[in-house]
Amino acid sequence: MRLPVLMLGAAVAASSAMAAPRGFTVEDMVKMERVGAPVLSPDATRVVYTVRTTDMDKNRGNTQLYLLDLRSPKAAPVRLTQADASSSEPTWSPKGDAIYFLSGRSGSSQVWRLPLAGGEAARVTSLPLDVENFRLSPQGDRLALSVAVFRDCVDLACTKKRLDQQGKNKASGKVYDKLFVRHWDTWADGRTNVLYAAPIDAAGKVSAEPVALSGKLDGDVPSKPFGDNGEYHFSPDGKTVAFSTRIAGKTEAWSTNFDVYTVPATGGEPKNLTEDNKAWDTKAIYSPDGRTLAYLAMDKPTFEADRFHLVLIDVATGKKRTVADNWDRSIADYRWTPDSKTILATADDIGQHPLFAIDAASGKVRKLTGNGYVSGFDVLKDTVVIARNDLSSGAQLYQFKLGGSGEKATQLTNVNEAALADVKFGQYEQFSFAGANGETVYGHVMKPWDAKPGVKYPVAFLVHGGPQGSFGNSWSYRWNPQVYAGAGYATVFIDFHGSTGYGQKFTDSISGDWGGKPLEDLQKGLAAAVQKFPWLDRENSCALGASYGGFMMNWIQGHWSDGFKCIVNHDGVFDTRGMAYSTEELWFTEWESGGTYYDHPEAHEKFNPALFVKNWKTPMLVVQGDLDFRIPTAQGLGTFTALQRRGIPSKLLMFPDENHWVLKPANSVLWHHEVIGWLDTYLKK
Repeated sequence: MRLPVLMLGAAVAASSAMAAPRGFTVEDMVKMERVGAPVLSPDATRVVYTVRTTDMDKNRGNTQLYLLDLRSPKAAPVRLTQADASSSEPTWSPKGDAIYFLSGRSGSSQVWRLPLAGGEAARVTSLPLDVENFRLSPQGDRLALSVAVFRDCVDLACTKKRLDQQGKNKASGKVYDKLFVRHWDTWADGRTNVLYAAPIDAAGKVSAEPVALSGKLDGDVPSKPFGDNGEYHFSPDGKTVAFSTRIAGKTEAWSTNFDVYTVPATGGEPKNLTEDNKAWDTKAIYSPDGRTLAYLAMDKPTFEADRFHLVLIDVATGKKRTVADNWDRSIADYRWTPDSKTILATADDIGQHPLFAIDAASGKVRKLTGNGYVSGFDVLKDTVVIARNDLSSGAQLYQFKLGGSGEKATQLTNVNEAALADVKFGQYEQFSFAGANGETVYGHVMKPWDAKPGVKYPVAFLVHGGPQGSFGNSWSYRWNPQVYAGAGYATVFIDFHGSTGYGQKFTDSISGDWGGKPLEDLQKGLAAAVQKFPWLDRENSCALGASYGGFMMNWIQGHWSDGFKCIVNHDGVFDTRGMAYSTEELWFTEWESGGTYYDHPEAHEKFNPALFVKNWKTPMLVVQGDLDFRIPTAQGLGTFTALQRRGIPSKLLMFPDENHWVLKPANSVLWHHEVIGWLDTYLKK
């Protein structure tokens, strides 16, 4: 059953509009509905998308599918799915008469089909194992799907039987003979993500045993831990599948050598198209006319933050050429336009994340959207639909015509309007200054929600992680400046040397210099902000950061110890030696310090916060997720032990069930109250 989304009554809307304005809270944030990426129908008249809601009682999110008719601008969205289990990855049938999606409503994750003419969703797959993700062929007669299996098993049932047997084993020990033994937040169990394909019969179901497409390769498709179906695509005729994988072997933990392969959709020997490049190749997509295969490539082996540039392969000849090589931005996502002449792509760009158009022939690049962060998009016929957010709004859908300006796009959704009707958000502004080496560095400031002229406000100085990332004009459900603005704080956040969106040279400049130019940028950036914005109370400021930002909190303790009244360190590096031997993705630490610890100990120790604990004196709140295998628990415990041993006021907030991020709604609420309470203790005395 599919029901239209009901609008709130006029009386409720009027009541909300008349309510006294208030600041944004963490409770507001965790309860917000979250709009996912749009997917256009084949005729570009409708768009399906996901909306995630939060069930605080069950302490989890729930994602369902919604439909908008673009032919009726005032039409309300229609909710397509109603099950208690989430529904995700919506895909249109070739005729536009049904939606395929992934759901665990049957007790395991399977592919379902929902007819739009009426009727209930029917299961397409009934596999003994979970379907991790999938794609529908352009003809609608075949699925490509990823399943985690033991590669020595002859079929899916074998993997299921072995898992059941393991569950009955009273011994809990596991034996490993290679890395990864654990990755992100999960211990390895011997299974690999294998890409399969299976035909869909006349009844609309997969009845035959799926055929392995990547099973002969010792690598995950898609990659772990965050890979998705963007890492494999059908050719327009449905006969070939292009995918990317990294061969595991014994070197997986220190390799970024992903390659692009093609394989017949019915099964066969995968062909490596990028064996010559030992760096990262991924996200291969055929042009709609089938003549060209595009993919993203890096140049530097073992460097995860190198620039992703676009490479095109002539399918007939195999000849490769790089497109827009002089455009110094790293592509995050892309799509072909229907005429196969243009590629739409997103990339970080001076504190924003817009959508660009790249001419496939000339490489000419044109920016299509303005400020903000384009988190998802689709293009068919002459229609472009994007999901866009910024520092004052979660993602909403917008529509504009191909060839036109996205800055004049029509807004399609307005989720959270009623829930946040009485919220007044903090005003924000981007600024620039002369940072390290006299180079231009950018940052943002945000006022408290109720800022008044002539009043100074305490400062939350936020430092982003990555370190090759950006803290720019985007909405976050973890580190959101609006929560601090709602609590009465001004915020300052700097895109220091190493940040993305300012050219690859700028991004590269942090490697081997973690405590150098970035610290100088932070010091100069805060000083520049205080000079430019007199409402910032520099004498009442606290520094906060996670991951690399957490490292910087420890580095500030040893090298800018009189800079702040308090510090918040979330999952930050404390001891670079311990980090080098305990983090899971070794390529990261080894690239950043010029090699392995045993070959280059002096480079690893150059910016080791543990060596400067004697200088520490600032009160610090330490936060650590016990499932964080990127920056393991010993790093957070080391930080807290150093603080306690030095007699410095400190607290440890430990989450036994969180990884590098705090994701569970109740934990997010606790995290924010503890963090803001720490600021209140030292900045609002």
